[in-house]
Amino acid sequence: MKFISWNIDSLNAAVEHKSPRGELTWSVLEDIANQQPDVLAIQETKLKPNGLTKKQADALDELFPNYYRYLNYSTGRAGYSGTMMLSRQEPLSVEYPQISAPGEMDLEGRIITLEFEHTFVSTVYTPNSGDELARLDDRQAWDDAYRTYIQKLDQSKPVIFSGDLNVAHTEIDLKHPNTNHKNAGFTDEERTHFTSLLAAGFTDAFRFLNPDTEGVYTWWAQRSKTAKLNNSGWRIDYYLVSNRLEANISDFEVIDTGARHDHAPIKLTMDKKFEL
Repeated sequence: MKFISWNIDSLNAAVEHKSPRGELTWSVLEDIANQQPDVLAIQETKLKPNGLTKKQADALDELFPNYYRYLNYSTGRAGYSGTMMLSRQEPLSVEYPQISAPGEMDLEGRIITLEFEHTFVSTVYTPNSGDELARLDDRQAWDDAYRTYIQKLDQSKPVIFSGDLNVAHTEIDLKHPNTNHKNAGFTDEERTHFTSLLAAGFTDAFRFLNPDTEGVYTWWAQRSKTAKLNNSGWRIDYYLVSNRLEANISDFEVIDTGARHDHAPIKLTMDKKFEL
């Protein structure tokens, strides 16, 4: 069973694909569709609160026929954040939770959770701590609230959750750790909260299979023309699973996006014994 997760950085830019970057994004989305994941999670759709346009909906219907589609929009700021999930199997229920996060974070469409018979499958777009760490305190409150939410799900049935968690956990999860300790995504506070998330009963699927592997990243800065070329990246996109599912983890892959900077999709494969 295959699960794919990707921060797309604007669904509309992909569908329109009028710029070179948009064309690259559309090509990656076509590649994902060809792989026919059982569940696809998308972060940072940047859709407006009134939903998909007809063109966007038609494009998704063509790429992903016979998928069930669920979207969570930002109502706090239009055209910002947002998440989407596509599933080949209809879930028992769908939740767009608010987790008592600070400020407008609960209004930014950051979480979708699908409930199946044996498992919850969820996606999250974790808030960035921002320039000069202006949002770090709120980010820490988010991390605490989100951990509580996922733990509550886990008490009912196992969870598979994915997304842009906006943190590189350890020094081997980014190219230049020494110069980034006070930058968003690699502060001691963010890393400690990620450690607490794992300690709450969850497994980082990539690290489970590759405990010491270096140089595997999921994000390369758009501002740097050489970041992707030099593989100067960060691993900030994750699949995490309840510890009791770790034996079912079969494979993990960062999907190649060629010359496209920013986030790359990640793919989790669970073994034949696993059932939603």
